[in-house]
Amino acid sequence: MRRPTQPPKPPYRVPSMAEIAAIPGNGFTVASTFSGCGGSSLGYRLAGFRVIYANEFVEAARQSYQANAASYTVLDGRDIREIEPADILAKAGLAVGALDLLDGSPPCSSFSTAGKRQAYWGASKVYSDTVQRSDDLFFEFARILDGLQPRVFVAENVSGLIKGAAKGYFLDILAALKAAGPGYRVETRLLDAQWLGVPQARQRLLFVGVRNDLGLAPAFPKPLPYRYAIRDVLPGLRVSTAKGGRSSGEPAPTVMSHGRRKTQSEMTAIIEPETDISRFAVGAEWDKLNPGGQSERYFQLVRPQADAPSPTITASGGTSSLAGVTHPTERRKFSIAELKRICGFPDDFELTGTYAQQWERLGRAVPPVMMAHVAGAVRDGVLARI
Repeated sequence: MRRPTQPPKPPYRVPSMAEIAAIPGNGFTVASTFSGCGGSSLGYRLAGFRVIYANEFVEAARQSYQANAASYTVLDGRDIREIEPADILAKAGLAVGALDLLDGSPPCSSFSTAGKRQAYWGASKVYSDTVQRSDDLFFEFARILDGLQPRVFVAENVSGLIKGAAKGYFLDILAALKAAGPGYRVETRLLDAQWLGVPQARQRLLFVGVRNDLGLAPAFPKPLPYRYAIRDVLPGLRVSTAKGGRSSGEPAPTVMSHGRRKTQSEMTAIIEPETDISRFAVGAEWDKLNPGGQSERYFQLVRPQADAPSPTITASGGTSSLAGVTHPTERRKFSIAELKRICGFPDDFELTGTYAQQWERLGRAVPPVMMAHVAGAVRDGVLARI
């Protein structure tokens, strides 16, 4: 008997910013905290939500958010420790309990498995272009939740929050979220972006809470039956099975713009000089790696396979001399145009700052395509049933 075949996966395409702006609203409102450059907010907009308020303390991230924000979104640049729930309600024109969804992605470097974890708990450290303590920010989110009392909340963090010594923090955070306002039914799931339409393996811990008086359970998206590989989103990649490769001196036609291949002059402008790693030790090490290989000398140096999702894009990977995820067939880092594809952003999403700053924004962001699936599940499984 012939096995049933899976339907072919649809071509990879993220709507343009203009197309996102034209998406009909679903009638539900969102207030976003720790908004970064706007990855999660964009995901809500893809699902038809209206993001009426956003808070981002880091100036460089806030500039990128502002460049892409909807005209109706109020952007607050204060430290969240200075913000009272009443401030948000006043800016949004809402009463306590009237907001549909509170979203938040508290900075997570203190819990990341790639960092020193508990060595920084209780201490201030460099985060983007600021110095701040970050391991307590989830409790600031719980404080805002307590005052706003939205119908639903969605919060996300790194998978490291449920591993090792961080489990104690996780339990404290969970208790604070459940006890906020009139009380919330809270569930968590470990989701991977590669199974939610993003060509990148990126695990995130999702908290979804529903206010107890609504009598509904939290909802989460189901994984898709397919994944996108790097080659699916950068269709001009050369087939390469051997070590080595050419440098970034000659751009390759790897980026498509809504079905139109970029011209050579456009590609020359797109592949930034900062992508070149050939002048550094990591470049020589890259030559020794097979596709899919990871350096033993530089642990974070990874040459991905073109026919698989990209490994996790980290915030620090945009520095040419530092180890990180590279282009699969060329001795260089990804360009920002390529990275937008890999991180699930529209091609015309505007990013401000240097190459390294733009990389950092994308490396810290929740992939919009992933968040669109989360938002759709909450919309259909909870809010639409109230």
